[in-house]
Amino acid sequence: MKIDGGCHCGSITYRAEIDPDKVRICHCTDCQRLSGTAFRISVGTPEEDFTLLSGAPKTYVKTGENGARRAQVFCPDCGSQIYATAADGDGPKVFNLRTGTIDQRDRLKPRSQIWKRSAQAWLGEIGSLPARDMQ
Repeated sequence: MKIDGGCHCGSITYRAEIDPDKVRICHCTDCQRLSGTAFRISVGTPEEDFTLLSGAPKTYVKTGENGARRAQVFCPDCGSQIYATAADGDGPKVFNLRTGTIDQRDRLKPRSQIWKRSAQAWLGEIGSLPARDMQ
């Protein structure tokens, strides 16, 4: 599936090819802190299927609980996280695009979850909370 995306302020824009069946939720504590919420949703794309159209993102490298060094790539102006990828190693990389930055995000239903042991216990109760269509 061809997708387009970008950061909140519009400085960073990109185009990519993804497999919508590979959308997943990550509940790890790093994703919780980096996103400022309970989990993060992403979809991988091979580096060669990603094209940066505008802007110059900034990179922060974090070592995860499993010891892997992950490059967190974001807009230096608005802070929107664009993707994460392996910081080390040879060979082709996979860019895990943050689905919130993808224009077609309404068509990207998560198909799996990882780091479930770190999931917030209250997540299953969201459907029963009072809700409004707008603020």
